[in-house]
Amino acid sequence: MRRIQQAIGHAIARFLTVPVDAPPVFPVDLRQFRALLQPGDVILVEGRLRISSMVKYLTQSTWSHAVLYAGDAAPGGSPDCIEADIIAGVRRFNLEALLPYHVRICRPIGLSTQDRQAVVDFAMSKLGTQYDLRYVVDLARYLFPLPVPQRWRRRAIGFLSADPTRAICSTLIAQAFKNIGYPILPEITEQALAHPATRRRALEIFHIHGSELFVPRDFDVSPFFEIIKPDTPSHFDYHRLVWLD
Repeated sequence: MRRIQQAIGHAIARFLTVPVDAPPVFPVDLRQFRALLQPGDVILVEGRLRISSMVKYLTQSTWSHAVLYAGDAAPGGSPDCIEADIIAGVRRFNLEALLPYHVRICRPIGLSTQDRQAVVDFAMSKLGTQYDLRYVVDLARYLFPLPVPQRWRRRAIGFLSADPTRAICSTLIAQAFKNIGYPILPEITEQALAHPATRRRALEIFHIHGSELFVPRDFDVSPFFEIIKPDTPSHFDYHRLVWLD
């Protein structure tokens, strides 16, 4: 039975990794992109696969994938990025593979060099871990999205997907930060749970902490990560723009 489930999971994974049409991407200079990055940075990716569309729908976010930049902190140098790939599992790959996508950099605030190394080392220790295929099977239900109430969408991702030994892209990275005691989302206070205006959001964050089912959007909205756009012009002066009437 387990072999049959694995075969079905792999078949669905191959189907979900078929590319789909996507908007054009502004060109990013690879040298400037790499110079901007630091080990321990989280790179959010607007993917172009079928599974990307489902993650975006369920999380109501632009970002469908998260990558950890290892850089020089990774033993052996290049490849300099770490991800949990739906087919290959946790692996290393080269930064230039991200150039065809819209990306954002989420930089942990105030991390020391030693802590950055510890984050990278934790992710490196998970190389070869397989993706949670139950997560893949669950996402397949949303290939043709039916209306799902917004308050249920996050929980829909986690339904039947609770195997902690198998990686999910953003959960792997979140665990690497939690390993050094660095938060992804704020802790929930009794006051937030008690107040009617904040109770629903507080319960959702409480659920995320408890299930450890983090998604790429969590790094984007986290108050503990600085957002950096790699394609921001370094010397931009709008006064020099010439507009055609």
